[in-house]
Amino acid sequence: MRTKQQPDRKPDWLRIKLTTGGNYAEIKDMMSSKKLHTVCEEARCPNIYECWANRTATFMILGDLCTRACRFCAVKTGMPTELDLEEPERVAEAAEQMGLRHCVVTSVARDDLKDGGASIFAATIKAVRARLPLCSVEVLIPDFMGNWEALQVVMDAKPDILNHNIETVERMSDRVRAKAKYRRSLELLRQAKLMKPNIPTKSSIMLGVGETNEEVLQAMDDLRAIDCDILTLGQYLQPTPNHMPIHRYVHPDEFAQLKEEGLRRGFSHVESGPLVRSSYHAHEQVQSAAEAKAAVR
Repeated sequence: MRTKQQPDRKPDWLRIKLTTGGNYAEIKDMMSSKKLHTVCEEARCPNIYECWANRTATFMILGDLCTRACRFCAVKTGMPTELDLEEPERVAEAAEQMGLRHCVVTSVARDDLKDGGASIFAATIKAVRARLPLCSVEVLIPDFMGNWEALQVVMDAKPDILNHNIETVERMSDRVRAKAKYRRSLELLRQAKLMKPNIPTKSSIMLGVGETNEEVLQAMDDLRAIDCDILTLGQYLQPTPNHMPIHRYVHPDEFAQLKEEGLRRGFSHVESGPLVRSSYHAHEQVQSAAEAKAAVR
């Protein structure tokens, strides 16, 4: 149901180019045959056609049922009943079959597990590396409810990028997210840097949920204060009428301005645009982080 706040129509710059050629069909069939999930499908990512056509996908491990019900997310909510210990190897097989040079792995929130699924993240990193030694691995992790021992398990597996999204500005966080806390997310990213200073960290902010420009700049400052390296900014799109409504559509020019603000604050890479999502152009982000690290030396 449309609210008074919600804009009337989607602007032209949010039109998605549908590309469903051979690569798209091949990846869809492979994911199904290996009983794997992707955040591309489960979260209804607008870039799925472009990314799959280019043989890029973000694997979603630990099942397809999330123990949280964030008001922006299309992933199914429920109580998971099992843990698939063979999943990391199947992800690695799929990554090898796709010939990936950069592999992104995320998950549902598994608050039912003592370590939040950290051990499966670590096993997946190791399995991909065993099959594809030259493939970089990025993980987009939940907050593990502030369990830093679980975070240590992931960091000890040495992902090439540690990604955790703050999702929105501090004032909007409790309205947008379920259980996750803005300050806890910042602390996770800070702890990750303390554990492995050489591993780049990354976060993402959705725009159009009711935030102000000043609050976005403050969130950038908060992330840079804990040495977060990479930032992505994208437009929130309401996945179903039952989800949180869109407050406004942010013009591409504003995204361009925010990119400049982020780069001026010292992020090694800022991906900013209406259709940008956390893993969009992820292979370029890892390259930028590596170049920034080399420049410091």
